[in-house]
Amino acid sequence: MAQKIFLNSRESDFTLNRICCQLNETHFPWNNSVIVGLQPRGSQLASAIIYRLERDFNINKVPSGLLDSTFHRDDFRRRNEPISAKPNDMSVLIEGKQVILIDDVLYTGRSARAALDALGDYGRPLKVELCVLIDRRFSRELPIQPDYSGHRVDAIADERVTLDWSDDFSPKVLIENSSHAEKH
Repeated sequence: MAQKIFLNSRESDFTLNRICCQLNETHFPWNNSVIVGLQPRGSQLASAIIYRLERDFNINKVPSGLLDSTFHRDDFRRRNEPISAKPNDMSVLIEGKQVILIDDVLYTGRSARAALDALGDYGRPLKVELCVLIDRRFSRELPIQPDYSGHRVDAIADERVTLDWSDDFSPKVLIENSSHAEKH
């Protein structure tokens, strides 16, 4: 499988700082906003964003939760391999709040749609926004667009975009080319 680095750790660090500035401009003082990381891959990105917001903007505690939308996916029963869902941690109230869903890569839009369905189990937010590190904009199957994105990638169908979290707070973004690559 051929692999190339799209963003190194330093470049993703700059990108995450820019995203945090945008989020803070919109949501400061964070008393009516909640960050929700989508399990499994959006949870690390959410942690990195929360860490930066609290460190760089002196925010005491950014309200946050973790959400797994596996059982809300429209392709849930079509998979051949067993599905393992991650535990939800939605101890934060979202009713009447502005919710920022965090995911690593926006590809077809199906994960974001499933997350909207799953979020409804916890209340009715005032507004929902989507924040992703990578937007694969030409691969959308549903009319879903991010409100905040780090970079747009025009990857072909045989390419898989992944994040390497060797550095806990600044991932490398890799594009892997394989005719057998699993869709992401």
